[in-house]
Amino acid sequence: MRKLLFTAIVALFSVGVCAQSTVYFIKEISPEALVKIYKAVGREAKGRVAVKISTGEGGNPHYLKPTLIRNLVEEVNGTIVECCTAYGGTRQDPKKHWQTIHEHGFDSLFAVDMMDEFGTMRIPVKDRKHIKYDIVGDHLAGYDFMINLAHFKGHAMGGFGGVLKNASIGVASTTGKWYIHSAGESSDHWITAEQDAFLESMAAAAQGVHEYFGRGENILYIDVMNNMSVDCDCDGHPAKPMLKDMGILASTDPVALDQACLDKVFNHKASEGDDEKPLIQRINRQHGTYITDYAEKIGLGSKKYNLVEIK
Repeated sequence: MRKLLFTAIVALFSVGVCAQSTVYFIKEISPEALVKIYKAVGREAKGRVAVKISTGEGGNPHYLKPTLIRNLVEEVNGTIVECCTAYGGTRQDPKKHWQTIHEHGFDSLFAVDMMDEFGTMRIPVKDRKHIKYDIVGDHLAGYDFMINLAHFKGHAMGGFGGVLKNASIGVASTTGKWYIHSAGESSDHWITAEQDAFLESMAAAAQGVHEYFGRGENILYIDVMNNMSVDCDCDGHPAKPMLKDMGILASTDPVALDQACLDKVFNHKASEGDDEKPLIQRINRQHGTYITDYAEKIGLGSKKYNLVEIK
């Protein structure tokens, strides 16, 4: 009996340890720091590498600049990948989107692929509570590995945008974005779903992309915590950031990574010219933290993590 009890305790302890993911952190935000933290994660990008970023709405100055990400993209011989948006603006149709990509300087430094320019495809999702599949650009099939390179900031609908949003809404085609925002109700026009259903749908879609890349073995996640406006890069007239830049975080676990970024914001102590309250208010208004709760619940990752700082 004692032996069985001891074995059970050891098993429970082991589960607890295994449930913690590693998140790497570096305070410096520079082209060199991006390469350094990528290498620290220890997962080599091989084959045809997609680097998923937001190229930014026209008029928005806060997106990750080509000069910042250049060394990393060159290190992995990557292609910048994007999809069109689901609302009126400078990126809803391919012609306007290519113009914005050009104006923001991406196509002068990198190969760029608008994945849904010519068609879409469906990929499976494990959690089918709302969406029954994920609709993405059909060019996704041309890649072996993805670096999800997200700009962590606020978002008008999701509360915040990090790697989970970049994997779900970011990788989805225009029709896929409609499908996620409507929590599975429509893929041909805009419907605003109940907020938690929308967040659950985002988590399910992010898991679909994660599983698509070798059941999560061929994907790596990076969050850059700079220019943290309460508004997303998809906003052409964003609010001025009130919170100072914090650094870069990376992991193979998207849930742990976004949770670590949230914890940095929520545990921040305000000082003159460095105020976390507006971003926290935006996140709380949209129940934004629920996405990491639900993503953990469906098995995408763990909210428990060990933070390893790179000096």
